[in-house]
Formats: sequence, structure tokens, C-alpha cells
Amino acid sequence: MAVPQLAITPALKRQLGLWLDEDLGRGDLSAVCLCSDLVEAHWVAKAPGVFAGGVLAAAVFQQLDAQVQVQQLVADGEPVVAGQRLLNLTGGAPALVGAERTALNLAMRLSGIATATAALVAELQGSGIQLADTRKTTPGLRALEKYAVRCGGGQNHRLGLDDAAMLKENHLAWAGGMDAAVAAVRSQAPWPARVIIEAETAAEATAAVNAGADGVLLDEFSPDELRELVPQLRQLASQRGSAVVLEASGIQPQQLSHFCDTGIDLISTSAPVTRSAWLDVSMRFSPRQEG
Repeated sequence: MAVPQLAITPALKRQLGLWLDEDLGRGDLSAVCLCSDLVEAHWVAKAPGVFAGGVLAAAVFQQLDAQVQVQQLVADGEPVVAGQRLLNLTGGAPALVGAERTALNLAMRLSGIATATAALVAELQGSGIQLADTRKTTPGLRALEKYAVRCGGGQNHRLGLDDAAMLKENHLAWAGGMDAAVAAVRSQAPWPARVIIEAETAAEATAAVNAGADGVLLDEFSPDELRELVPQLRQLASQRGSAVVLEASGIQPQQLSHFCDTGIDLISTSAPVTRSAWLDVSMRFSPRQEG
């Protein structure tokens, strides 16, 4: 799998600083007992899974001490086993202690999402169906949680409402119908914004393709229903001289394998973000050398 990319932008650095401030408050009261020498530490996985968040370590620790050095031993997106060393750190003791919890919390949260994503992606292996996330994310953590999904082999759906126009039941009701809603979006949204329409029945899915949707979200359809409907929608789109992305949602994670032969392109689920447990990672400190 290609190594996922995460840009450490100025905005992300500011956010990391705010998260550090939350923990540090008026200052770490334990810092006065620490030596001023350079010290060494490392992270170790305490359970098997998929690692994510190591790329953030330097950006977090260097907020407190620009001289902190981080050597990442396991790339984000790589599987790990219990007891495996993940990265090495060298720096001033106050910085390593002060930023420890913030950095670990982020890595454990993101590694948990990556691990859960990888397990679901494995269920779809060989089917040609991709697993995608949703906008059900923790406020303030969306970019990182979606990065963790990529680390687990999943795909990112919309980062926000400005990525694509997804027209659901409420949009269609308040816009005066499907054709009116699509026409309004096409006339105002910047090119090449995609239009995705949520359908809860075969009739709605057919109407969505006829309306020129770029994608149809098939919500809570059974595998049998999709096996019958998907070829019909493909044929209809072909007759219109277009292609359509067919996405299924409303699927329980434990049922994913039942959809492998339905012919859909994508399954979107919030489960890796909303239901995953953190992957336990700890930071171990090397004893100070006397002399």
C-alpha cells in the first residue's frame, strides 16, 4: 500500500499548539524536577494493529522544544505487533514529558481508526469495492481521522460540504424535486463539482441516474436488491452516455462480505471512526546516564 500523505500545515500546527495548551495549562508542575540534559525515549505498541499518527510526533514535541529529534521506525499505515518499537525520540526532558500525552493520544486514536479500517477493507478484498468514510467525525479532528482511514487502506469521501453536492431527502423536498435540485446545483456550483443523490428505493435510484447524477448513494438496500438494481443502473447510465458511481450505505460492518458480489463501486461507513477502540501505545524513557 502506498504510504498516505499528511501535510503539516500552519493551520494544523496551530491546532496542535491548542491541544498542547489544553494539557499544559499554566505549565507542567513536574518539570522542575527534570534534568536539563538530552534524554532518550521511544514508543512501543502494546497491541497488534495498524500504526497511524507517527508523522505528527515531531510537530507536537517540537512545539515545546525545536531541538527534539524524532526517528520514525514504522511508517504510518504499516501493521505492527505487540511489543514493536515505533519511533525513537531525543530531546530535553521537559519537552518529552510535557508533550507525551498529547502526542500519544493522537497516535492511539488514529491508530485505532486505521486498525478498524484495515479490518473492514480486508473483508472486501478481491471484490473491487472500495471502503470510504463519512462526515461523521470528531469536530476538530476530521482531517486527521480521515487521514487515519487512508492509513488503513480506506478512501476519503467528502471532507466537507464544499467537496461535492450530496442531495438527500431534505434537499429534494425543499428544492422542489430532484430535477430542480440538480439543475440549481449545476448552475451554481463550480466546475467540476460532483452531484451525488441519495436513493432509498429503486425508483429514486433510477430517477437519480436520469437526472444526471455523478453518483447514487443506495441507502439500506439488501444484497439481493443491489444485485438486481446495479446492472439496470449501469445500463441506464450507459444509454445516457455517462458513467455513475454506485455507493452503498447503511450496511452493518459485520455484513460487508455479503455485498462483495453486488457490483457496487463503494461502501461508505462511519464505523472505523465512530466505533473503533484506541490502539494502546506507550512511551518508554531510557534511564539517565550518570557520570
